[in-house]
Amino acid sequence: MPNGDLLFTEQIIILLLLIATLVAIVFRRFRIPYTVGLVLVGTALAIFRPSQATALTPCIIMGLLVPPLLFEAAFHLEINDLRQHARTITLLAIPGVIITMLLVGAVVTWGTDLSLPLALVFGSLIAATDPVAVIALFRSMGVPKRLQLLLEGESLFNDGTAVVIFGLALAAAQTGEFSFIDSTLDFLRIAGGGILAGVLSAVLVSYIISRVKDPLIETSLTFILAYGSFLLAENMHLSGVLAVVAAGIFSGNMDSRSMSPTTRIAVFNFWEFASFLANSFAFLLIGLEVEIPLLLENWKAILVGILAVLFARAFVVYAATSRRPNIPFAWRHILFWGGLRGAIALALVLSLPLSLGPARSQLQAMAFGVVLFTLLVQGLTMQPIVDRLNIAPRHEMRERFNLHKAQVTSLKSAHLHLKEIHEEGLISESTWKRVSGVLKAFIGEVTVQVRDLLVADPELAREDLDLAWREVLRSQRSALIQLYTSGAIDEEAFSELVGRIDATLEKGEIKWAVIEELLPDLTIQ
Repeated sequence: MPNGDLLFTEQIIILLLLIATLVAIVFRRFRIPYTVGLVLVGTALAIFRPSQATALTPCIIMGLLVPPLLFEAAFHLEINDLRQHARTITLLAIPGVIITMLLVGAVVTWGTDLSLPLALVFGSLIAATDPVAVIALFRSMGVPKRLQLLLEGESLFNDGTAVVIFGLALAAAQTGEFSFIDSTLDFLRIAGGGILAGVLSAVLVSYIISRVKDPLIETSLTFILAYGSFLLAENMHLSGVLAVVAAGIFSGNMDSRSMSPTTRIAVFNFWEFASFLANSFAFLLIGLEVEIPLLLENWKAILVGILAVLFARAFVVYAATSRRPNIPFAWRHILFWGGLRGAIALALVLSLPLSLGPARSQLQAMAFGVVLFTLLVQGLTMQPIVDRLNIAPRHEMRERFNLHKAQVTSLKSAHLHLKEIHEEGLISESTWKRVSGVLKAFIGEVTVQVRDLLVADPELAREDLDLAWREVLRSQRSALIQLYTSGAIDEEAFSELVGRIDATLEKGEIKWAVIEELLPDLTIQ
């Protein structure tokens, strides 16, 4: 690649990353999924895009952006949690996707001029859910972990199912032939072989990781595993998507246990950042790829596609959870409305062959229309629905506690500023004493209210102590890094001390009571 092209590509990447970062900062302040904001901004920017410019291709989505998204989500899934909800997730991810394809195909055939084979192709490519935009919002709102697991587990496995049935449906539409037995065997070979390829890749990498004790090398190995398992499966004509999912789950549940605390923190931070990058580029490019004239030209077909997807999603969710008493009815509404479509659907529709003729443009318009509807309409209305159903009830005492803490912080900041301008001679001694006294009285009053809330709610007190001790540990870690950088301590001492701190930080809860019990025995030697 010429140097000029390389520099231009680098500029585009940095510009897109800058836009994604600014969008994330702005939209998270309003508790709106930043991925929704990226689609909106990308769509706005698409107006100024040259008509022939194409930024998004199936290879970019499937080969570059999807593996880190799938691996990061799978890496954090606990195998025991999956076992508890295996039946529901399996129903949604395998028969649910097939039923969705059939229902969407039937409705689209009835409501548009597409033939049944092409309608089934559309049903297969739009069948996979991609609730990435909603998951981030759920976590920030404190939605129950089990509900998050159902949505995330379904999206991981149904992506692989949809990719496989899309290939089978497209082949049937092009050849005009369909064999149930052959298709079933192909499905089992592609899906099962992909899972096996992912597990075998993870076993090999796990063996290497168990013999390496270096955070950078171990992090690099997980990166190789994510992309390597995908490439291995695809080159063997198996499901690369399911290979990445299987590799991520196996690695997350096996490799992470053999890693040191420092390595685990490094790996988790790396994949969190990689997921942010992949999400940012994927959803921003989705917006940039939107062609408004094409959507307007096919608005009737898009409307039929949206109605078909909603109908099929409702049927599958309520049928799959009808005999699951451990899934509250309100959760089923969230599972239904949280069935967003995203990058996988667009990667599949962009891979449609030109031999389909005018139907290809119509299918692309319908897919983009459905994806935009689910991301913008369903994504933006999810928070009001969650609030209305009281799925993540607000903690009134915690809100009061946070309010009072903010008041104390702002009052102390004002008092410090007043002291500084008094010392500079900008206000008189008498004014300083008078206003300072009032501020101290306010601070004392609010501090008493904070103390009363901590006494009334032991959970708040535990969380506050936990936060304080974690800040102590982070401060110690920062000081150790400075000492190591300046050469005051050697690498062995640095690794040992930082390892202790990381092991404590990694725990879900600081054992404050244990620390207090040890205090009488701590003496300065």
